[in-house]
Amino acid sequence: MAEPTSTSAPAPDKPRVPLAIPLVIEEALAAAAIAVMGLITFANVVTRYTTNVSLAFTEEYAIVLMVAMTLLGASVAVARDHHIRIGFLIDRFGPRGRLRAELLALGVTALVFGALVVLGTLMTIDEYRFEISSPGLGVPQWLYTLWLPLLSAVVTLRALGRAVRVIRRPEILQAGAGEP
Repeated sequence: MAEPTSTSAPAPDKPRVPLAIPLVIEEALAAAAIAVMGLITFANVVTRYTTNVSLAFTEEYAIVLMVAMTLLGASVAVARDHHIRIGFLIDRFGPRGRLRAELLALGVTALVFGALVVLGTLMTIDEYRFEISSPGLGVPQWLYTLWLPLLSAVVTLRALGRAVRVIRRPEILQAGAGEP
């Protein structure tokens, strides 16, 4: 399947299936993460060049925000059917082959991010139980790690939701057809 060439609304002949939970939540959180990351990085640069002192905390926060932004972006990509694929091959499959390939891709996506939920939860619990603190600020590390299983669960649910939409309306798999 070829990816849509623009992020605008799909052409009238391409089917659209509304999402139960709008993507605006993930999009707003990702935009906020980028904005905060930009602000703290800018503050660090200005402070470093004007006072010759680095704001050490900015690196810790920037890393956490980058992970959050990546997982939020993955969630949006899965829900919008913008995940990476080899369109050259998939577009040559018949409708049944495209359906199977899409469901396989979504199943693997849900499995991988589901594993991140489990392993991330175990890691968060260990960091909480052993009172591990962050190297730069001494903040409890589990406060940072908690976002991995939470946002991985969001990606998992988006993959499962897309699988349900594809099963209910297989015509959304037409070459080039996008979703919201």
